[in-house]
Amino acid sequence: MAFPHQLRQIAGFVRAGEPVVFTLPGFPCKSPNPAKVLGHLPDQGERLSLDFLNTLCEEIERIHPPGARVIICSDGHVFGDLIRVPDDHIDAYADALGHLIQEAGLHRLSVFDLRDVLGDLPHGAKRARVHQGYAPTLEALRAEVRSEGHTLALYRGITRFLVDDTADFTGTRSALQRECRQRAYGVIQRSRAWGDLIAEHHPRAVRLSIHPQPIGAPKFGIRLLDAPDVWTTPWHSAALRRADGTWTLLPRTRARQLGRLVHRHGRPSHYEQG
Repeated sequence: MAFPHQLRQIAGFVRAGEPVVFTLPGFPCKSPNPAKVLGHLPDQGERLSLDFLNTLCEEIERIHPPGARVIICSDGHVFGDLIRVPDDHIDAYADALGHLIQEAGLHRLSVFDLRDVLGDLPHGAKRARVHQGYAPTLEALRAEVRSEGHTLALYRGITRFLVDDTADFTGTRSALQRECRQRAYGVIQRSRAWGDLIAEHHPRAVRLSIHPQPIGAPKFGIRLLDAPDVWTTPWHSAALRRADGTWTLLPRTRARQLGRLVHRHGRPSHYEQG
């Protein structure tokens, strides 16, 4: 049995005749690099991903009548300082995400973020509380990166994203890489802290992840949309509708080479071929 942990959790909801509850950390904010995204607000990539998650719940409902729901645990404020995105952009992204869910009638989805946990505290104070209360020590994390292949892959993947997301660094490439390696440890610390906080607030939920997960892991990895790289997310890219009607995610500069820009509600939405 490849996923015993998840099956035990799901069985609990089935026995109780309740909707299966999933938590999905993600949808933090758009990348700060304008070469990758169309702006700082959700666009067609997020619309498609939200629709996928709602459809997933509908499919579960076909075999488990109480259905399912996904709590999107928007984590932008958890590490906004480390990924160099202004807090007002993160707020605007999260608010627009909630509006998209309402607008499309995706009633199986909801959004949970630090405002639900720590209210109106200043963003820096929220981050400090989460880090102090839940994050692993830097020493422990460094040891794990050295000894566990999955954690090393995560560390390298996040470092790469931080390098790619930096648009205005004035130093050398090697200096940028050194800085991003340090920030990557902080991102993983805060991500772990956010995961523990989510588990505390939603203790029975089945944990999903937008990152690839090994078989038997406590998190179940899912892909929101097709992309050439399994690490690509809607918030690090732009959506391209191919000539055959299928969708993929690409860096904005690449999508622009392949299609024409489409606007929706007066804002850039996606690119379209043909």
